[in-house]
Amino acid sequence: MDEQSTTTPETPEESNGAAAFDSIRAEISREMVRLYKELFGRGPTKARTEFAGPDIVICSLENTFTPAERSLAEMGEHQRLRDTRLYFQAATADRFREIIERLTGRKVRAFISGLDAEVDICSEVFYLEDGHRGV
Repeated sequence: MDEQSTTTPETPEESNGAAAFDSIRAEISREMVRLYKELFGRGPTKARTEFAGPDIVICSLENTFTPAERSLAEMGEHQRLRDTRLYFQAATADRFREIIERLTGRKVRAFISGLDAEVDICSEVFYLEDGHRGV
């Protein structure tokens, strides 16, 4: 797995230091890879987590498909693959939210999961509630 966390945006989280901030982003990426592996039978080979301002966490995951999902993509069944994967992720949304809430110390108010089935790239976007920032 290739984890990238090279830039640190100017957010309130910087008050805890860039090293701590990078550590949280790396830990979120590791936990997302672990969860994908647990839920889908294999984890992504590339994961990256960034903060888009103080209240949004974006996790980008690449090369996540199982062999069966890869076969669906090769057959051109992108919508079927997308529907199946997103349905399953919606059914397990609490597990995705728990990771972010535990690691940031903040409640997730919205969770959006996306997938480009043609190139095998997923995104998990978490909107955090306003208030005290644990990060």
